[in-house]
Amino acid sequence: MKRLVSLMLIALLMATIFAPSGFARESSADLADNVKSAILIERDTGSVLYEKNSGEQLPPASMTKVMTMLLIMEAIDEGKLSWDEKIRTSEYAASMGGSQIFLEPGEEMTTKQMLQGIAIGSGNDASVAMAERIAGSEEAFVEMMNKKAKELGLKNTQFQNPTGLSAKEHYSTAHDMAIMAKELLKYEKITDFTGTYEAYLREDTDKKFWLVNTNRLVRFYPGVDGLKTGFTSEAKYCLTATAEKDGMRVIAVVFGAPTSKERNAQVTKMLDFAYSQYKTHPMYERNHVLGKVEVSKGEKKMVEALTSEPISLLTKKGESIKEIEQKITLNKNIKAPVQKGDQIGTLTLKKNGKVLVESPLVAKENSNEASWWTLFKRSMGYFQKLNK
Repeated sequence: MKRLVSLMLIALLMATIFAPSGFARESSADLADNVKSAILIERDTGSVLYEKNSGEQLPPASMTKVMTMLLIMEAIDEGKLSWDEKIRTSEYAASMGGSQIFLEPGEEMTTKQMLQGIAIGSGNDASVAMAERIAGSEEAFVEMMNKKAKELGLKNTQFQNPTGLSAKEHYSTAHDMAIMAKELLKYEKITDFTGTYEAYLREDTDKKFWLVNTNRLVRFYPGVDGLKTGFTSEAKYCLTATAEKDGMRVIAVVFGAPTSKERNAQVTKMLDFAYSQYKTHPMYERNHVLGKVEVSKGEKKMVEALTSEPISLLTKKGESIKEIEQKITLNKNIKAPVQKGDQIGTLTLKKNGKVLVESPLVAKENSNEASWWTLFKRSMGYFQKLNK
């Protein structure tokens, strides 16, 4: 098998591309003048279009549930959890205050219903029930949350619970929330939940429960389909929002608005700015195959390398792109076991030697260690070929 390493492709598209890091400095617009901190990014490239105090550590309130939902979606993607699995509510989960869907001790709902309760109704009880199912306890789930934050390179985030209820040393930043949202949006199905304005739980019972999305922009701003609001007396009004129009998805985060109306107004200004000034040029969808790697002593000898996220280029409106250099680097000397989602390569897009996009390529499936019998048969087949 020839190794596919450092494969160079030249894509001739159309005119000039600007480096993502330059966008935020280009904008002097005051888009979020009445909040504590804010950030606006383009999802595919991660380009920062606007920011204000984006590194300030602040209480995120229920925006915490962006991380909770991320770990739920990861568990589903990895086959550790199914959509129709019945999740039992513990007495502790049912005791959560604040926003809730009024789960009773011992009550069971499917993963799908629990996620509706979290994404639409901001249910603290549903969040804890899912945390206990995934990690065994709320404490263990919080460890998973903080571990994931470190994996994402988030240096100013620390969680104490999966709900966002006020707790000492529970904080995040606008920047870190945007990165969490970017990661969550890799799972396209999540917006089926976060983008729903209203739904019902226990629909065929005498305890029918009406869910109305706490994010009113889902109904009133075209293209908004998530992600999570937040409010406590300490945090004030917060929102991590996302919208998609004309193939361009952006994420806007605000912390500490004085009212929900002001929070929505500030996010609306940020979204209007993004869609009036910028354009996305899609390159690849998530899970696009860009090569194969050989797995030494693997149950599967070859594993396909997939894009781990949507890949796009971003320009100011009226500008186009050309002469983009694409480099696919696949790892060598990979040994079993390989797990689905493990990084096995990198996709890099450059212009004039400057990196515009760098994104991991991941394994499509598992390749566990091959049994001795499998390895023996392979070696026999190899010798038979030599003797032909």
